[in-house]
Amino acid sequence: KDKDTHKKLAAQFIDRSVKKRYTALLEGELCPSIPRKGRIDLPLASDYLHRPMQKVDTNDGKPAVTFYEVVETTDGRTRVRFYPVTGRTHQLRVHAAHAGGLNTPIVGDDIYGRRDDRLCLHAGWIEITHPMTLSRMAFTADDPI
Repeated sequence: KDKDTHKKLAAQFIDRSVKKRYTALLEGELCPSIPRKGRIDLPLASDYLHRPMQKVDTNDGKPAVTFYEVVETTDGRTRVRFYPVTGRTHQLRVHAAHAGGLNTPIVGDDIYGRRDDRLCLHAGWIEITHPMTLSRMAFTADDPI
């Protein structure tokens, strides 16, 4: 670790060149009118009256974009993959739970859904540019959920 390396890696997050994939287990089945693959574009802002919550705010919110795809629906729950373009606080949790998103909270989300043993959201893949060699590198972690 050094300051130069950290600066170069941080810049990749700022310029959105880092690619990420998360897997989530949702608390139910998606409404049939929601596409099995798509884009969620709901701007987010802090909900100052209900911290640490975030809220959808089309007037003053910051852009928040997530691509998603349904992997499977089993036993009344839906497994989805999220590909966030932006990285706002609670972005995936709000985009899952909000009526303008998937309208189905993540299992274990005690802020936007219901408490459970754990939050069923897993960071399974990330791709970055190596700060020295400039080659693309990907790291994966098997889904536990």
